[in-house]
Amino acid sequence: MGDRWHVEVDRSLCIGSAQCLHHAPDGFRLDAARQSRPTAPGMDANERVLEAAECCPAEAITITVMDSGEAVFPPEE
Repeated sequence: MGDRWHVEVDRSLCIGSAQCLHHAPDGFRLDAARQSRPTAPGMDANERVLEAAECCPAEAITITVMDSGEAVFPPEE
């Protein structure tokens, strides 16, 4: 069984570019304010969700491993 991720969008940083929807349409949605939200706070590890976080122009998406809290994105220095 693979890792489960906790995915979070910092709404103070999100600019509503919808790049996350482009890269991972099943992982994100835009709300009425045109800001991104994960479709679920916990999801299976997913390359498309990671790609969405990496491509976010506002760097608003963080991903951690649910069990350990280990940073997936952005990676710890």
